[in-house]
Amino acid sequence: MEFRFLHFYPDLMSLYGSYGNIAVLRRYLERLGNTVAVETVSPGEAAEVSEADFLFMGAGTERSARTAMEDFARFGGAVKAAAEDGAAMLFAGTAMELLGERITEADGASYAGIGLAGFSTVHGETRLAEDVYGRTDLFPEAVVGFVNKCGIVTGVETPLLMRVEHGIGNEGRETPEGFHWKNVFASELTGPILVKNPKLLEAAAAAIYARRGESLPEDRAADDWAERGYAVTEEELRRRFARK
Repeated sequence: MEFRFLHFYPDLMSLYGSYGNIAVLRRYLERLGNTVAVETVSPGEAAEVSEADFLFMGAGTERSARTAMEDFARFGGAVKAAAEDGAAMLFAGTAMELLGERITEADGASYAGIGLAGFSTVHGETRLAEDVYGRTDLFPEAVVGFVNKCGIVTGVETPLLMRVEHGIGNEGRETPEGFHWKNVFASELTGPILVKNPKLLEAAAAAIYARRGESLPEDRAADDWAERGYAVTEEELRRRFARK
C-alpha cells in the first residue's frame, strides 16, 4: 500500500527528537512492504488533510506552539473531520495542547486551540520534568517516557494513559496522561514516545491500516533493538517505582 503522511511545522515543533516519531513509524510501515511519502507543512503552505493517512505534529517551546497555532487554526475543521473519519494522527509534547479548547499562558494571556476535544491547558512558571511509567488500555505493557512541561491539562475525558504509576500526568503527579479518541493519539511524553514504546508504535501502525479496512500482517518481524531498549527502560523505571 501507499501511505501519505503530513508533518506539520517541523522547523517550529521539533524539540526532544520529535521527528523520531514519524521516522520510526515510516520505517515500520516500509518494512511491511508499503510505500510512505512524508509531506512537510510550513506556515502558509497548503495541505490536503482529508487525503492524508497520518497527521503528525511534534513538541515545541510554548512560544513556538503559539506561533504554530496561529497557522494551524486554518486546518482545524479539516483535522476534526479527519479525526471523526478515523484518520490516524499523533500530536506530541506541546502539540497536544493545540487539540483542546484553550491554552492560557503563564502571564495570563490565552488563545484558542482547534477544539477537537474539550480540555484546556494552563501554563505555570515552574517546569514539571520527570520520568513517567503508566498504563494504557490499548495493550498490557507499560508505557514509558519523560515529561518536561509547564502546563496543567484539565478536562481530558479519554486519556491515552488511564493510569500513571510513576511521574507526572495531565493534571499533576500520578494523574492520567495524554489524550486518545478513535485513532487520535496525543501525549506530552517525550522519548520520542513511539521510539521508546514498540507496542504504541504498533498501535499507531494498526490504526493506519484500519482506516484502509486492513489489519497488520500477522507475520511481521520485531525490531530487536527497540524491544531491548524498551525492556531496559521499563525494568529500571519499574524498580524505581517499587522502591517508593
